[in-house]
Amino acid sequence: MPKGYIVANIRAHDAEGIKRFAEASAPVIAKFGGRVLARDLNPELREGALQGFSVIVEFDDVEAARAFYESSGYTAAKAIRQAAAETDLRIVEGV
Repeated sequence: MPKGYIVANIRAHDAEGIKRFAEASAPVIAKFGGRVLARDLNPELREGALQGFSVIVEFDDVEAARAFYESSGYTAAKAIRQAAAETDLRIVEGV
């Protein structure tokens, strides 16, 4: 079964808020079997116009990624992030 990934590009305007978001989301990621594969505060932009930092989280499958995203634990963490940043986020199925 293909892995599931959350790929996020985050444009923070509140560094403390992003720190609180990371602290709140980490145990929820672990609860759903997620693993942070990449967190780059200065990604190398080659095409497009996205700004901010990038995060990639791997889950055992897309269903686990969806369950994480829709969980009450992540909903609470997401509210912190939404107050501190603008985000582009996708759930992607691996190959």
